[in-house]
Amino acid sequence: MTKSSKLLANPAAARSASGTNQSAFWARFGVTQSGGSRYESGRGIPKPLQILMWLHDSGRIRDKDLEDARKGLNKK
Repeated sequence: MTKSSKLLANPAAARSASGTNQSAFWARFGVTQSGGSRYESGRGIPKPLQILMWLHDSGRIRDKDLEDARKGLNKK
C-alpha cells in the first residue's frame, strides 16, 4: 500500500508548515513562485510534478537530490 501525500493533498498547508516562502519551497521542484501559487490556489498539478512531489514527501528523494538534479540540468 502506498503512503498518501500531505504535500499533494494540500500544497499550501504543507508549504506553510515547512516555514518557507513560495519561491524557496517551489524552486526545489523546479517550479516558479507564480506557478506554485497557482497550484496552491487549486490549479491541477501536472502528473510528473505530482510524482516528484510524492517521492519527496515520502522521503525517497531528498532536497539534496533535487538540488543535484537541478545543477546537473543547468550544466547542459
